[in-house]
Amino acid sequence: MSYTIKMNQILFSNITIFLASFLIWFMFAGLIILWVIDGRMRKEQVLHTILAMLIAWTLSTMIKSLFPSPRPFEVNGAMPLTLTTPSGGSFPSNHAAVAFSLAVSIWLHNKKVGNYFLILAVLVGTGRMLGNVHYFLDILGGAVLGIITAVGVEKLHLFKLLKK
Repeated sequence: MSYTIKMNQILFSNITIFLASFLIWFMFAGLIILWVIDGRMRKEQVLHTILAMLIAWTLSTMIKSLFPSPRPFEVNGAMPLTLTTPSGGSFPSNHAAVAFSLAVSIWLHNKKVGNYFLILAVLVGTGRMLGNVHYFLDILGGAVLGIITAVGVEKLHLFKLLKK
């Protein structure tokens, strides 16, 4: 194998690991920056986002336990390109559910910034597929769950109800 091919494989592996394992943490940091440093998001909006993420993650985890499905690396025998080896079912993707709930929650409050977060959520999902830990339908299921959760939390305005 040539040096160039080997270097390309290493680069692909590192980019995939970043997208699959680390990018979502940068999205969380972005939410904090928008709230604390930039001031583009109010406390209520951040609480909506955090609640949407928690609900999406919880629902995704519950669905995984009800309908267990093997992950791609368990089927094809190839190693996953993630920081840690995931366990549990494949469908739906927790990462996609949380990333899309975060992105859509931000998009509902600020379309311009939200569009960037939606691109990051798509990249998280792509990284999870390239990382051999999810199928496309796992990502799609997580994305739909995250979107529905974000819209639902926003429509309910739970924190305004608590203040009454």
